[in-house]
Amino acid sequence: MLQPHQQIHKYMKILLHHTLILVLLMNMLSIVNSQTKTHVKIGVILDMNTSIGKTTKTCISMAIRDFYRSKHDNYTTLIRLHFRDSKQDNVRATSATIDLLKNVQVMSIFGPMTSAQADFVIDIGNKSKVPIISPATSPSLSPNENVYFIRAAHNSTSQLKPIAELIKHFSWSEVVFVYQNDEYGRGLVPYLSDAMMNIGTKVMHQTVIHPSASDDWIRAELYKLKTMQTRVFVVHALPDLASRFFKKVDETGMMEEGYVWIITEVLTSRLHSLDREDVGSMQGVLGVKSYIRRTKELSEFEKRWKQEFRRGYPEDEVTELDMFGIWSYDSVFALAKAIEKVGNEVNMTFHRDSRESTSDLDAIGTSEMGSSLVKLIRNSRFKGLSGDFHVVNGQLQPSVYEVVNIIGKGEKSIGFWSPENGMSKTLNSRTKDLKAVTWPGDTHVIPKGWENPTSNENKLRVGVPAKGGFVQFIDANTDPQTKQVVVTGFCVDVFDAVVGALPYAVKHEFIPFVTPDGKKPAGSYNDLIYNLSDGKYDAVVGDITILAKRSDYVDFTLPYAEGGVSLIVPIEDERKSAWIFMRPLEKELWITTGAFFIYTGLVVWILEHRINKEFRGSPGQQVGMIFWFSFSTLVYAHREKLISNLSRFVVIVWVFVVLVLTSSYTASLTSMLTVQKLRPSYTDINEIKRNGESVGYQEGSFVKDMLKDMGFNDSQLKSYSTFEDYDKALKNGSRKGGVSAIMDELPYIQVFLAKYCNKYTMTGPTYKTAGFGFAFPKGSPLVHDVSRAVLQVTEEQMLNISNQWFGAAASCDQQNGAKVNSDRLRLDSFKGLFLIAGLSSTSALLVFFFRFLHQNREILVSQDSLSQKIAAIAKTFDVFKDDEVRKSNVEEAVEESDNNNSPAISVFHQEAGMFSHDEGLFTPPEPGTPVHDTIQAVETTTNIR
Repeated sequence: MLQPHQQIHKYMKILLHHTLILVLLMNMLSIVNSQTKTHVKIGVILDMNTSIGKTTKTCISMAIRDFYRSKHDNYTTLIRLHFRDSKQDNVRATSATIDLLKNVQVMSIFGPMTSAQADFVIDIGNKSKVPIISPATSPSLSPNENVYFIRAAHNSTSQLKPIAELIKHFSWSEVVFVYQNDEYGRGLVPYLSDAMMNIGTKVMHQTVIHPSASDDWIRAELYKLKTMQTRVFVVHALPDLASRFFKKVDETGMMEEGYVWIITEVLTSRLHSLDREDVGSMQGVLGVKSYIRRTKELSEFEKRWKQEFRRGYPEDEVTELDMFGIWSYDSVFALAKAIEKVGNEVNMTFHRDSRESTSDLDAIGTSEMGSSLVKLIRNSRFKGLSGDFHVVNGQLQPSVYEVVNIIGKGEKSIGFWSPENGMSKTLNSRTKDLKAVTWPGDTHVIPKGWENPTSNENKLRVGVPAKGGFVQFIDANTDPQTKQVVVTGFCVDVFDAVVGALPYAVKHEFIPFVTPDGKKPAGSYNDLIYNLSDGKYDAVVGDITILAKRSDYVDFTLPYAEGGVSLIVPIEDERKSAWIFMRPLEKELWITTGAFFIYTGLVVWILEHRINKEFRGSPGQQVGMIFWFSFSTLVYAHREKLISNLSRFVVIVWVFVVLVLTSSYTASLTSMLTVQKLRPSYTDINEIKRNGESVGYQEGSFVKDMLKDMGFNDSQLKSYSTFEDYDKALKNGSRKGGVSAIMDELPYIQVFLAKYCNKYTMTGPTYKTAGFGFAFPKGSPLVHDVSRAVLQVTEEQMLNISNQWFGAAASCDQQNGAKVNSDRLRLDSFKGLFLIAGLSSTSALLVFFFRFLHQNREILVSQDSLSQKIAAIAKTFDVFKDDEVRKSNVEEAVEESDNNNSPAISVFHQEAGMFSHDEGLFTPPEPGTPVHDTIQAVETTTNIR
C-alpha cells in the first residue's frame, strides 16, 4: 500500500498530464479558429525609434490581443498588422504608405503620428479610398474636408478654450505666441488669435521657430522678446524643439519672477519623455492636456503595458503611458468593430485600372472595402480605456482638460476645465478658481503679465507739453545748470498720485516736447500725440484732451478732469441800456399782446358801432377809436360808455388779462433794475460769426479746429498763451484788435473766471468732450491699471490736488446776476390767458353776427346778387340804430294819428311798446313829465320830415 505522500505525488502527475492535454487541445482549437477567420490587413506607420512610436506600437499590439481574446473571440474577422518605420521623415512616411497600399493591399492605415507626415498620407488615402486613422492634431488637417481621414486625437483648437480661460482668469491683457514652423505649429495660429480676441487679449507678437533652428538663433530671438513689455508666452511646439527652447529660456534669464509660460497639449502630455534636465528648465510653467479619468481598468492596463514595454524594449527606460497610447488602443477597438460589421459583404481587394500605370499612385487603385468601412469608423461611440470614446464625422470629441503646473521632477494638477463649469479647482466644482501656482522664479505672486522694456533702465519715457502760460496745469523747464527737467502743475501731481496708487512701481522720467534748442514747443498737442504713436515716448502726461481722432493713434486712460468747451465773454451792466424796458417780455409775447390789443378793440368797435355814438364818426375817427379804446385799457383810462352787454363781457375779460400782464411786466422790470445788474455781451457764438468779429483760443489747442468747423475763417481766429493775454484781448474787443470772445475748455475757463469774475462770464452752449486723460501707445497694458488708479485718485485725492493749484471754489457776488439764464417773460406762461381772451371775444362776435343776420334775414332771402346783398348788409350795419328806430316810430305815429285823431297818446304808447329797455336807447318818461312835451317832440320831428 502506498504511503500518503506517494499518493499525493501520483495524483499530481495525473493532474499535470490532464492539464497539458487541455492546453494542447485549446491551442489546436485556436489554430483552427484562426484559420477559419477572415484576415484583414491593417498598416501601421510609426516613428519606431521615438518614445511615442514605441509606446503607440505596444498599445496597438496589446489592443489586438485584448480585443480578440476577450469578448470577441467569436468574430469572423481578424486584424493582421503590418508595421512600417517612417524614421521621422515625411518622404519615408509617404513611401511606406504607397508600399502598404500597393504591395500589401491594407484596408486601413493607422498613423503617421505627426501632422507633417499625415498631410501627405491623407491625400493618398483619399485617392485610394483607404481610411487613415491618425492622431495628428493640426486643424489644417480637417476630417470634414478629407472624408477618409479619422483623427484619433483631439483637434488642437479644442485646447484654446481652456488656455483662453486660464489667461482670462489671471486678467492678462496681452500675450506672445511662440510656435513651431511646420504643419503642426502653423495650423493653430489663426485660431489662437480669434480665441484671444474673444476674451479681449491681444497677441502682441508671434515668434516662429523652425525645428532645425540653431541654439544661437533661438537665443537671439529670446533676447528680442526680452526687450518687449509682454511677459505672457504661449508655446506650441513638439517635445524635441521645446526641450532646446526652454533651455535657452532659462539661460537668458526669462524663467524668472514676472514671466508666464503656457505650453499646449501635446507637449504637456509628453513631459515624461523629456530628460530631467529639460524638465528642470521648465519650472513654474503651466500646461493643459486632455483629462482621462483614472479607472481600475486603466490602472491594470498600465501595469500590463509596462511589462509588455520592458519585453519589447529591454534597453529603454520605461516611461509613462500617455493619452496618445490610450487613444491608439481605443482606436484599434473601433477599427476592429467596424471591420467585423462590414465582414465579408465586400471584397478586400483593390480595383485597378486595366490601362498601364504611369506611377505608383496609379498602380494602387481604389479599395473596395474603404467606402463601407470609413462610414462606420467616422461615427462610432463606446466606453473604452479613455472613457467615452466618441467619434463624430471623423473627429474624436473632447470633454475635460486638466491644468498642470510643472514643479520639481513632474507636474501638479491645479485645476480643470470643462464646457459646463469652465475653470475650477476640482473636476465637478463650480467654483471659478485654481489651486496655488508656483510661478517661474519659485514665487507664488501672480505675475501682472507685462513689464517695462529692459532698455533705458526700465524707465517710462513720459512726454509733456512745453508752454509759456497756463502753468497751473503743467509747466516744464530745464535747469540751466544741472540740465535736469523740472515739471510741475496740476496734471503732474495727478499723474504722480496715480503712479503711487498702482500695485507696482513704475519708474519714469519727464521729457519736454520742445525744439532741439529747447526754447519753444516742438508742435501742437496733436503733434505730441503723433510722436507718442511713433514710439518716441512711452506715455504723454499733461492737459491732453481725449478726442476720437486722437484715439485712432493712441490709447487714453479714463479722464481725470472735467470735459467740455464753452465761451468766455465780457459782462456789462444792463441797466445802462436805453431799451431795458423792452426786456421783461420776449419778442413773441410782445407781438401776441399787441395783436390781442388790436383784436379786442376791433371786437368792441363792431359790437358798439350801431348803437353807441362814441364809436361812430369819420373812418379816421373810428380807426383811432379801435386803437384808443383797446390800448387805454392798459392804464385803465378808457371812459367810453359801453351799451352792449356783449362788449361789456369782452372788456371785463380783457381787463383781467391786462391786469395780469402789467403786474408780471412790472415785477420783471423791477427785478432787472434792482437784482440782475450784469449780463453777457454775447450768448451765441453764431452771432459773433455773423457780425464778422474775432474769437480767441489757446495756442496749440484743438479748439482751433472746432472753430473752423463752425465756419470761422483764419482771419477771425487769434491764439493766446496766457490768462493775461485773454484779459487784454477781451478788454480791447474786436474793434480794437482784440476778440469778442474766447473759446476754451472748462478747466481753463474755471481758473480764468476765478481770477477775473468781475469782468467776464461763461456763456453759450457747452460742447461736450471727454476731458483730460493720460495717453499711452496702442495696446499698452498700462492703460487698464492706470485707469483704475485714476478712479481711486479721483475719489480720494483729487479735491486736495485741485485746491493746492486752483484754491477753493471762488464765489463772486458780482457775477451771480450775470447768469445766462434769462428772467424774461415767455409766451408759454400766458397762453392760457390769451386763450380765454380770444375765446371770449370771438364768442361775443359770433353771437352778435348771428343776431344781426337774423334781424336782416329779408336781405339774405332777397333775389339780389351776392355783391348786392353784401353791400346791403354793410349799409345796414353802418346805420345808427337810434336813427333807424326813430324813423320807424315816426311813420307808425303818423299812421296812428290819422286813424285815432290822438297822435300824442298814440305816439306815447308806441314809444313805450317799441323800444327795449335792454338796448338802453329809450326809456319811459320820468314821473311828472308832461305828456304834451312828448307829443311836442314827435310833432316837431314830423314837421322836420
